Amino acid sequence: TAERQPGDEMADIKRLFTPEFRNRLDAIISFKPLDREIILRVVDKFLLQLEQQLAEKKVEVTFTDILRKHLAAKGFDPLMGARPMQRLIQDTIRKALADELLFGALVQGGRLTVDWDAAAKDGAGDVLLDIQSTAAEGHEGETPSPAATATD
Repeated sequence: TAERQPGDEMADIKRLFTPEFRNRLDAIISFKPLDREIILRVVDKFLLQLEQQLAEKKVEVTFTDILRKHLAAKGFDPLMGARPMQRLIQDTIRKALADELLFGALVQGGRLTVDWDAAAKDGAGDVLLDIQSTAAEGHEGETPSPAATATD
């Protein structure tokens, strides 16, 4: 089977590194793969950072569970861990928000719900922004607009 056993990493280390280099190592620490719950906590950490940055611009944001699950599935790599998640958030959510924050409905702040539409863009999915701007207080419930993603 392709499942790794305890001690497999030592064989890999011995194969890849010379004895002189291995002798300089103080410790070798093996990590278990991240489970789904931990990955969702990492997603929440990145989204909390974004939420704090948006709060500075007077934007109150809510992220849907569908979006969180999408980011957990696509932003995690078994070999790289959660490192690709920041790039995914940059390429999807931040890119979609940029024009709205600079020139659009969120210039003066507002409320925002960020969702994921898996059926959009020929099945590739797309970020949906539901924006209620401060400037248009009487216009609750604007239609969610699909936003640009990294596939542009």
